[in-house]
Amino acid sequence: MMMPSPAAGRPQNAQQRHLLKLFNELDEAGRRSLLDYAEFLQTRTSQETMAEPEPEPLLEPKLIPRPENESVVKAIKRLSASFSMLPREALFNETSSLMMAHVMQGRSAPDVIDELEALFEAHYQKYRQGG
Repeated sequence: MMMPSPAAGRPQNAQQRHLLKLFNELDEAGRRSLLDYAEFLQTRTSQETMAEPEPEPLLEPKLIPRPENESVVKAIKRLSASFSMLPREALFNETSSLMMAHVMQGRSAPDVIDELEALFEAHYQKYRQGG
């Protein structure tokens, strides 16, 4: 496959003229290599634009029922298992703060667990929205 001669169609811009000049200065093997590389780049670019990655399927929580007289620690374990798709790092600071409010400030376990459930649900909604 040969590049058209300048007479067949003038290059449109400086880059095209420069590429044609370089092409014409190469030997036959160099020309073939340049064309192979150009075809590779064109194929890669067209594949990238055509094949958009499919989004990962959203995982649904496997809600474990809340038992009576549940401790805050057990609630965190239950909610972590129920919402296993959520990254633990994202929840760590907030769950730690709620745990400390229970232990250090004496907040009741049911109140803290209610907040934990709301926290996990809010993070799950963010997950569903892609953020």
